[in-house]
Amino acid sequence: EVQLQASGGGSVQAGGSLRLSCAASGFTFDEYAIGWFRQAPGKAREGVGCISGRDGTTYYTDSQRGRFAIATDNAKTTVYLQVNGLQPEDTAVYYCAVAGGTFFRTCPTSALPYDYWGQGTQVTVSS
Repeated sequence: EVQLQASGGGSVQAGGSLRLSCAASGFTFDEYAIGWFRQAPGKAREGVGCISGRDGTTYYTDSQRGRFAIATDNAKTTVYLQVNGLQPEDTAVYYCAVAGGTFFRTCPTSALPYDYWGQGTQVTVSS
């Protein structure tokens, strides 16, 4: 059974940083893409970025490039999202998700290909 547990969210002031974690289990890491998404109140879910479980290649949506960094631990059991320079508009629930099939090659940043989702972790940024 695929299980994803996101954690590490919290309340920070503008300009601060957070490292979110996604504990992953129940699947063969090398055969999946692991993505991060966020959803702000009243807005659609948007992609932040993705990491290929096969080779660690990362992909980011254009709007997130530069402030966000995705990485895994050596054991490939946890995926991290480092977020720097947080702004109030970054306030959202952040989710991790996995996409199977051959998506570890293309690492999509849209939500549709993702089969399994974690429960999300809240990030609140105050000005």
